[in-house]
Amino acid sequence: MSESNSSSLNSLTLLSPAKLNLFLHIVGRRADGYHLLQSVFQLIDWCDTIHLKCIAEKEIRRINPLPGVKPEEDLVVRAAKLLQEAYQVNTGVEIDLQKEIPMGAGLGGGSSDAATTLIGLNALWNLQLDQKSLYEIGLKLGADVPFFIFGKNAFVEGIGEKLQEISLESRQFLVLFPNQGIATQRIFLDPELTRDHAQITMEGYLPSPWSTLSNDCQAGAMRICPEVKQALDWISQAVPGSEPRMSGSGSSVFAVLNPKTDLAKLENLLQTLPGGWKGRVVQGLNKNPAYNLISPD
Repeated sequence: MSESNSSSLNSLTLLSPAKLNLFLHIVGRRADGYHLLQSVFQLIDWCDTIHLKCIAEKEIRRINPLPGVKPEEDLVVRAAKLLQEAYQVNTGVEIDLQKEIPMGAGLGGGSSDAATTLIGLNALWNLQLDQKSLYEIGLKLGADVPFFIFGKNAFVEGIGEKLQEISLESRQFLVLFPNQGIATQRIFLDPELTRDHAQITMEGYLPSPWSTLSNDCQAGAMRICPEVKQALDWISQAVPGSEPRMSGSGSSVFAVLNPKTDLAKLENLLQTLPGGWKGRVVQGLNKNPAYNLISPD
């Protein structure tokens, strides 16, 4: 399949992109325990692939399920069932998910897959739902799901559901996953996590130098998972002066690449990563590849 999405009368194949948190500030906490944040979410071309095929039976059939993930915990299955039940769809779907985005990496892969499933089934089942309708279902699956339905880079607030489109320059990033997932809940229960970062505005963010921003979860993640610091150090040595940081609640780390970066040399260095680590040079995207399948509102 090419990088563009392809469809036929009863099937659809979609790319499901990861995202980076270019910064992550925790600015408060709600009474229900959810943390209030500010961030910029950047789509990247590290993608899973989802193939959806309509079936006559009113059944959500998962092909090649993920090892260790129970069907009731599988986000693409949950997304399909929620949509089917909410709109009383009488046909079913066969879902084949080819994972490339590491699980537990802080790159939003599971949320992206859920959003892509909702977008794809909205088209396949001819429901003609707008973004707002899909947001409502997506938010039941996770705070990041509405962002991937939104489908554009965003300045993010609230618990992740308040989105403003933001125009970002085209950039490449080096992303490393040190083969250790971190449970988001563990990060946010860290007693040393600061929850009172001064708020900024989107207008204030755009001209801000990289060094004035941070990831408030990073210090705690390094205590919980030493591999996070090892990955940050690896990037600092491979790309001097790049000021790497962690994405989301970890454990992936990344750095913005200078246009003058020797990519061939960097690709060679990536071949020397410790066993099990994954690293890629990725391109920032302006839109989710599935964006055109949904009407804004």
